[in-house]
Amino acid sequence: MSHQSVFIVAGEASGDLHGANLARELKLLTPDVQLRGMGGASMRAAGVELLVDASSLAVVGIIEVLASYRKIKAVLEQIKQTIHAAPPDLLILIDYQEFNQRLAAYAKSIGIRVLFYIGPQVWAWRPKRVYKMAKIVDQMAVIFPFEVDLYKQANVPVVFTGHPLVDEVVADKTREQALANLAANYPAVNSITTVALMPGSRHVELKRLLPIQLECARLLRAHKPELQFLLPLANSLSRSELAPYDLALAELNVIVIENATYDVILASDCAIAASGTATLEIGLLGTPLVIIHKIAALSYFILRRLVKLKHIGLVNIVPGKEIAREFIQHDATPENIINEVLRILDDQNYNREMRAALATLRPLLGESGGSKNIAQLAYSMLPSK
Repeated sequence: MSHQSVFIVAGEASGDLHGANLARELKLLTPDVQLRGMGGASMRAAGVELLVDASSLAVVGIIEVLASYRKIKAVLEQIKQTIHAAPPDLLILIDYQEFNQRLAAYAKSIGIRVLFYIGPQVWAWRPKRVYKMAKIVDQMAVIFPFEVDLYKQANVPVVFTGHPLVDEVVADKTREQALANLAANYPAVNSITTVALMPGSRHVELKRLLPIQLECARLLRAHKPELQFLLPLANSLSRSELAPYDLALAELNVIVIENATYDVILASDCAIAASGTATLEIGLLGTPLVIIHKIAALSYFILRRLVKLKHIGLVNIVPGKEIAREFIQHDATPENIINEVLRILDDQNYNREMRAALATLRPLLGESGGSKNIAQLAYSMLPSK
């Protein structure tokens, strides 16, 4: 009897994490399922046989995508050939929009069932794209409750599975416990006022945002010499990618932490974070934050005309209001950013209000069990053995 086979495709650190949790839950439902795909370290650890390591494919911004176009196109062709040669029973595509929509269209054209998990943010830009999804997927699984109606109106079969971060991001330690945990592996970590520097999970973000964050650290030190800076390295980045910044990191005593991002967030009094999924993780853990975003000038010029959003950080998009200040493109200056960090650290009322606003996020994301729900949906789409 042949095993059921599922091919999972994730292109970024957050998708890799969601894919890993989905894989674990799916194996509980059907232990002998064959899992292959594209992803990162988390999916590999969860038992997915990786045909493509996605860590080099995570880019943000139109110009940045064009610069990596040949590499991305080559990987897309490789996966098309793989699923054509050995068609899986189900193709699960996680976020990574342009790439996965092309793959969905191809899979559908050769008769492979497609489950698209975490749909394109059609509410942000190009709303007509939702109609395209109806032609290329068998089932859409969305992680925000308000997305369901958008897809239903376009006759796309859609299920709200709950946001996976509700289960994944849990404040299971006090600040003191998180600091003690970090200090056990990094003796330089102290129980003092701590700022997390979170430049994102993509190499291009590191290049654009880390220099700004390091200058923020320099300026903050001038105001508060007793500050401690922690940099949790995203799973999708290697320590060697920080090599160009080693001198500055050493000068500023920035402690680079691996494989303990949530402990860093819990241990920090404030985070300076790139505008990705991390903003929601920080918000769910209740740590005050400042959001920064900077891409190639031409990418920004184009996207500013396409995107119909008031906010860029999920921590602000989900509640539909600004909880954390956002410093985008030209506004992302060290001076602007440190003024906000100092306000968070020094103004008790402001700090309390932000923490109270962050505490309202979790209920907005739906019930727990997001990874279980998506695994059950995937299981129901598999042919019975």
